[in-house]
Amino acid sequence: MELLLGFTVLAIPALLSWPLGRYMAFVLDNGTGSVMNPGRITGLIGGEITQKPQNWNEYAWSMMLVNILMFAIVTIILAFQQGLPLNPDGKTALEASLIFNTVSSFVTNTNLQHYSGEVFMSYFSQLFGLMWLQFISAATGIACLAALARGLAGKTKMGNFYLDFTNATLLILLPLSLFLAIMLMAGGVPMTFEGAAVAKTLEGATQTIARGPVAAMVAIKQLGTNGGGYFGPNSTHPFENPSAFTNIVECMAIIIIPMASVWMFGFMTGRKKDAAVIFSVMMVLLLIKVFIAVNLEHAPSAAFAGLPVTSGPNIEGKELRFGLGAGALWAAVTTATSNGSVNSMHESLNPLTGLIPLAGMWLNVVFGGAGVGLINMFIFIIVGVFICGMMVGRTPEYFAKKVETHEMKLALLALLVHPLLILGGTALFASTPWGASTVLNSGAHGFTEIMYEFTSAAANNGSGFEGLGDNTVPWNIATGIVMLVGRYVPIILPLAIAGSLAAKKTVPETSGTLKTDTVLFASIILGSVVFIGALLFLPVAVLGPVADHLSSVMH
Repeated sequence: MELLLGFTVLAIPALLSWPLGRYMAFVLDNGTGSVMNPGRITGLIGGEITQKPQNWNEYAWSMMLVNILMFAIVTIILAFQQGLPLNPDGKTALEASLIFNTVSSFVTNTNLQHYSGEVFMSYFSQLFGLMWLQFISAATGIACLAALARGLAGKTKMGNFYLDFTNATLLILLPLSLFLAIMLMAGGVPMTFEGAAVAKTLEGATQTIARGPVAAMVAIKQLGTNGGGYFGPNSTHPFENPSAFTNIVECMAIIIIPMASVWMFGFMTGRKKDAAVIFSVMMVLLLIKVFIAVNLEHAPSAAFAGLPVTSGPNIEGKELRFGLGAGALWAAVTTATSNGSVNSMHESLNPLTGLIPLAGMWLNVVFGGAGVGLINMFIFIIVGVFICGMMVGRTPEYFAKKVETHEMKLALLALLVHPLLILGGTALFASTPWGASTVLNSGAHGFTEIMYEFTSAAANNGSGFEGLGDNTVPWNIATGIVMLVGRYVPIILPLAIAGSLAAKKTVPETSGTLKTDTVLFASIILGSVVFIGALLFLPVAVLGPVADHLSSVMH
C-alpha cells in the first residue's frame, strides 16, 4: 500500500509536469503578445518600464525593487493588524523581531514560522499579507527562471521582470490555486470568514475552535512551494489536511510546479533533451530520498529497547490517520522542494531518517522551489562542466558558450553562500546561550535542532525540528537575515552568469565538445551534486543525526 502511495504521489505530478511546463513556457515566452496576457494591464499602470526588455542587471534590480516593496507593505499590515478589518477574534500586533522574521520568511518563499497562525494572525493578515506573499514569492522564482532560460538561449535581453511576474501570478499560480482550493474544500478543508467556533464538549466544558479561510491559503502554500501553515501544526492539523484524499492531493501539489519548471526551461531554451537529463537526475535523487526515508522510519524504535514491551516502529509525532509511510514520504518531498510543510513532526523522526530532510535541504536542488530549484542546479551544472573541461584540457562550454574565470567565480560564490550560512549560524548558536538555552534535548539531538533551523532558513524551506524554542529575538533576527541572504544571492548570481554567457559569441560544436544531453552528462551532474554536498556537510551530519543514532543504539 505504501509503495502504491509513493508511486501515485510521484508519478502523477511527473506525468502532468510536461503539459504544465509547456503551458508555463507559453505564458512566459511565446504567449506574451496574446490577448490573454495580463501584462497589458501592467503596462497601462506602470508605463514603458514594465514592458521594456531588460538585461540581467536591470532584471535583477526590478526583482529586488518589487520584493522590497512587498516587504514594506506586509510589515505595515502585521504591525497594525489590530486596527485592520477581518479580525473577528481581536488579534493584536506582533512583537517587532517576530514581524521582521515573519515578513522575511514569507517574502523569501521560506515560510519559517516562529508563531502559530491561528493564535497570532487575523484573517486580514493571513490573506492579504501572508497569502499574498505566497503568490508573489513563488512568482518571483518562476520569473527569474524564465530570465535565466532566455539568457542561456543567447538573449542578452532576458525579458521584463514586471511582465513575467504578473503573468506567473495571474496565469499560472492563480488558476492552479483556485482549482486546488476547490478540491480541498470538497475534501473538508474549511473556508469561512466567521470567527472561532465555540462548542460544548460531552463533559460540558467550553471549547474554542479556530477556523477561517483555510482552503485558499493551503492551496498556494503547497503549489507555490511555500509551506506556511494557517495553523501552527501545519498539515498535521485536521482542518488543513482532513483525510487521506487531501493528504495525497496536497503532497502531489508540493512537487508539480518544481517538476514543470524543468520542462519550462527545456521549452524556453529549445533544449528539451537537456531538460530531460536534468529532470532524470532530480528524480533519481528524489526516489533515493523517499526510499531511504520510508525504510528508516519503519525501523524499530530505540526507545523500546530493553523494555518489556513489543518492539515496534516509531509512531511518535506521526499522524496515524496517514501512517508512517505517508509521513516519511511527505518529509522527503517537502524538503526536496523548498516547501517545508509537514504532516508529521520532523523532531520525532528516527535520527537517521531526520538526516534525509537535512540532506534534501543541504543539496537544495532536488526539484527545489518554484523556479529556484533549477536555478540552484544550474550552479552545480556550471561547476561540473568546468571540472570536465579542465580534465580534458580545453575551455569548458555550456550551451555553446565558453565558461571562463568570471563565470566560475560567480558560481563558486553562489555555491559557498549556502553552507556558510548554515555552518556559520549553527556554530554561533550552538556555542552561545542564544541557541544552547532554547533546545529541547541535550547532546547530538539538540545540536541537530539548531542545525536544522539554520539549514531550513538558508534553503528557504521553512520546516523545523519543533522542539526548538525559536521565538526569541536572537533567533528571529538571525534566521531572518539568513533567509534574505539565502534567497537573493543564489538568484542574482546565476542571472549574472547567464547574462555573461549570453553576451559571448557562440562556439562551434566539435568532436571534443561535451554534450549536455547524454547519460554521461547526467552522471556528471549527479556526481557534482552528491560529492560536493558530501564534502560540505558530512562533518556536521556526523556530529548531529549520526551521533544521535549511535547514542540511541548504545543506550
